[in-house]
Amino acid sequence: MKLRSLLLYVLLAVVAVAAYAQTAAPAPDTAAVVGVWRVEMDGLPALTLTISHETGALTGAILFYLHRHDKGQPVTALPGMPEPIFNLKFDGDILKFQVSHRHAHAPRTLNDLPVSFQLTLTGANKGDLVNESEPPSGIDYTGSSGPPLVPTDY
Repeated sequence: MKLRSLLLYVLLAVVAVAAYAQTAAPAPDTAAVVGVWRVEMDGLPALTLTISHETGALTGAILFYLHRHDKGQPVTALPGMPEPIFNLKFDGDILKFQVSHRHAHAPRTLNDLPVSFQLTLTGANKGDLVNESEPPSGIDYTGSSGPPLVPTDY
């Protein structure tokens, strides 16, 4: 009788787990956000964001460019060091992630907290990237160079 009761409990547990698995929300399709995204300012690169899904979880890196405005010279863009992004969360429309700020302006930033970003998809291959740690910059990225954030195939 004890064996029969034990088998009944195991069977009920399996049915409960199977029922939960069928009702759990499916993970959002990440294809819309995976790839290389580029931002330009004044016709020069401003940042490159790379998102991958090769390991089953979203991973990536971000590369910022320093724009130099030397008197009497054309503006130049110098790449910094790529930084890994972490704590990626994607709900199907918005990708939230963080970037370490420790190396941004070392040594004064070595104890800085991570910087939070949000990429909101605004259409096919288009999105808005916002630094949630800063107030809006007032910079209009939607000029003649196209949308502020565009994935590329290279």
